[in-house]
Amino acid sequence: MRELCKVLHVDDDDDIRMIARMALEVVGSLDVHQCASGPQAIADAAAFAPDLFLLDYMMPEMSGEDTLRALRKIPGLEHVPAIFMTARVQPDIAKALLDDGALAVIPKPFDPMELGTQLHAAWQSQQVVRLRA
Repeated sequence: MRELCKVLHVDDDDDIRMIARMALEVVGSLDVHQCASGPQAIADAAAFAPDLFLLDYMMPEMSGEDTLRALRKIPGLEHVPAIFMTARVQPDIAKALLDDGALAVIPKPFDPMELGTQLHAAWQSQQVVRLRA
């Protein structure tokens, strides 16, 4: 099973990006590239070649869903799995994201000590599913 190493994190909130970077790099042992917007993520994604997208659901310029749709059009990134983080944790939103293929939906505020573990657990579960398919 391939290991999760590189995460492209997209969030418009500076504080969230700072906390997530520390959580993912220090606690989660991941290589993280962060972007403050969907357009920045689209510009940076191919060069970074992430294993996983971690996307804020609500962003001003482009939503997380719109960002994911655009990222999926980049050659080589069509099948990169995505996890969403959101303060809008209504069951219908989470279900729709999961039904559209998100590996997980993580509520904000998130626990920095658990974020890396949550990403690794979602990554491992999708790898098992992918092997069975």
